[in-house]
Amino acid sequence: MNHLLDQLYKTKLRLAGLVTALLGVSLIAVSHLVDAVPVLSWLVGWPTGEIGSALLSAGVIAVIFEYYARKETAARTNEQLRHAIRQEAPAIRDVVLDSFAFEPETIRSIASDETLDKIAANAIGLRLGDAELARDAYADLREQVIRSPERWRNVDVSVSLSPWDGGPTEGKDSMFVATIRWEYEVTPTAPTLRFVSTSDQVEYRELLRDPTVAGQWMFEKVGTLDASSQDTFELVQFAVDGKERPVRRTVRRGAQVYTVALGKAATTGNEVTISYTYRILVQRHGHLLYLDMPRPTKGLSIQLNYGQAGIRHVNVLDYFASPGASRVERSPATAPARTIDVGFDGWVFPRAGAAFVWVLENELRARGS
Repeated sequence: MNHLLDQLYKTKLRLAGLVTALLGVSLIAVSHLVDAVPVLSWLVGWPTGEIGSALLSAGVIAVIFEYYARKETAARTNEQLRHAIRQEAPAIRDVVLDSFAFEPETIRSIASDETLDKIAANAIGLRLGDAELARDAYADLREQVIRSPERWRNVDVSVSLSPWDGGPTEGKDSMFVATIRWEYEVTPTAPTLRFVSTSDQVEYRELLRDPTVAGQWMFEKVGTLDASSQDTFELVQFAVDGKERPVRRTVRRGAQVYTVALGKAATTGNEVTISYTYRILVQRHGHLLYLDMPRPTKGLSIQLNYGQAGIRHVNVLDYFASPGASRVERSPATAPARTIDVGFDGWVFPRAGAAFVWVLENELRARGS
């Protein structure tokens, strides 16, 4: 295309030079005929010869310029353009960077997802001074956050531990019942949610990566108890914006699944408040209850009530990958209720959470403490 335009420019310039030269020659000829031809007597006194000579000179010069001076002129023009660009490059750079920094949609309009990933990793690498660390850190962040279908906000979790009243053959003295209630704000991305209890370690790890699973529980078989029993896991309530939703339970060997349809709330694209309560069995002598966040979470509050569980003391371990510290508050020793509150205002990424580790009263009495 540039070659054709260049040729067109040359042709037009030559044609203009030729027409101008011919017009100049014609005027010079007319100036010589003024005295000899009576019809042209009215041109006496007109500078036709001078005008013709000027036009002839202009036409010849145009052709000469085309053949001999055009390359030099183009080179000079290009050099002037490069010089101007070099002078204005800092200003142009600053405008582009400011646009990217303060108007991120500008980048989205001109860059693919792959390009955005490269820009982000390179920017982090410049800040950290370590390109390899930046690539790995960004890859982890992308897997945990960008590919997560939802973001949870203002998550409130309450846990109550109490002795299990199951039969003696079922390991009554070795189990706690943990009643756990979740409430959070979210813009749903799936029309249904599932809660799964399984005794298969491989299946459990797969469920951790399933975006349609809101909760998963691993229960190793104890006596005749396995993950398919309602004693080990039961979803007892589910509500969307305070309105109860029906819960459907299916059972298979070594597992059970609870499914809830969110209804119209899943199709509006608006934020809703979801709440649900489930019961699980926890190994009493396992001394551990771990709660993890299946989605990126902004603002977390967890309360553990263990006053009826025969527990002397509870330690809290949080796994929040953040420079900010969590808040841990314990009920006074003189209070009838034994509670621990854990709060965190920042972002909690998937698979991070809080662990409660306890010491039993009878264990300390056996040691004379």
